[in-house]
Amino acid sequence: MQQTSAGTESAILVSINFGEPDYAESLEELKLLAETAGVNTVAVVESKRIRPNTALFAGTGKVQEIAEMVEAQEIPLVIFNHDLSPAQMRNLTNELNTRVIDRTMLILDIFARRAQSHEGKVQVELAQLRYLSTRLVGQGADMGQQKFAVGARGPGEKQLELDRRKLDHRVHLLKERLEKLRHQRVVQRKARSRHDVLSVSIVGYTNAGKSTLFNKLTKANVYVADQLFATLDTTSRKIYAEGQGEIVVSDTVGFIRHLPHGLVAAFRSTLEETAQADMLLHVVDVSNPCYGDQIAEVNKVLAEIGAADIPQVLVLNKIDAVDMPAGVQRDDYGRIARVFLSAKTGEGLEDLRTLLLETRATRQANELIEKQLKQARESWD
Repeated sequence: MQQTSAGTESAILVSINFGEPDYAESLEELKLLAETAGVNTVAVVESKRIRPNTALFAGTGKVQEIAEMVEAQEIPLVIFNHDLSPAQMRNLTNELNTRVIDRTMLILDIFARRAQSHEGKVQVELAQLRYLSTRLVGQGADMGQQKFAVGARGPGEKQLELDRRKLDHRVHLLKERLEKLRHQRVVQRKARSRHDVLSVSIVGYTNAGKSTLFNKLTKANVYVADQLFATLDTTSRKIYAEGQGEIVVSDTVGFIRHLPHGLVAAFRSTLEETAQADMLLHVVDVSNPCYGDQIAEVNKVLAEIGAADIPQVLVLNKIDAVDMPAGVQRDDYGRIARVFLSAKTGEGLEDLRTLLLETRATRQANELIEKQLKQARESWD
């Protein structure tokens, strides 16, 4: 068996092209996801099909080809760049005689590895249990016994061996715990609102440079890495605008194509911080040739969590990688709509601070007008 070291293992990646326009980008992301999970990719197997095979997802000939590679090189893991049904996963496991996971399981594994806070760990476990509840038959003992197996991290052997009644009970407890944490967040947001604090959330595609920007803005020390999902837990810091009060800036989890719905649901309490913000800084990696598609994917998730109508400013990051000048782009009303900067070098960062100060000043002016109008109405009454 090809096992490199503790925490890593060799795998074959499988990707089927059904004619999707983003197929190439999705495959590149799978490679990055595998690398992030500590996987040593031995081979990438591709094929084209009109539709998935009902029983095996891939064609029988392609599955046989993969089986021969698995046997010849003793590969312990095969990762599909797609969501597999429970039946397909069981059939593939039997045909390939090795462990098989899909894209969602791989992402869940990374989330389980990266979650640091209590809330983050609860959210990940909830998403894992929801996903694994339909895949327990024939999987639990095999996956739970492999301590470092990719796709087996998180709830572990005991959780996987729970019957459905106990599993549902555990899911219920986790939901209750998340609801309490959500209530705490609501109280904190109300407190900020009473103290006239501007709330800003940094959002964007994974690995766009959000945490680097957050650290530069707030002088924080959030973990930064050139990897997918380096940040999972929402982190908030206060910055002070001279003469204008406080601004709370929050760093959030990055989004990705085909982000598992269960993860969005499980992380809803954390993502609500984004949905309740006064303004979103949508960080974009302009050095990525597909950044337009990434913007669309982020906006899709923002719509799903109810944050589509929050004022949003595009922060075009990594200009140092594409030789683009720093600066701002204003809309027809003179408001900053886009900021061009490099979080890495700090170039253009003052423009972003200008944006925050202008937004804070505008909010103060609007609140003053509302207060004066209210006083006028009361005097008329």
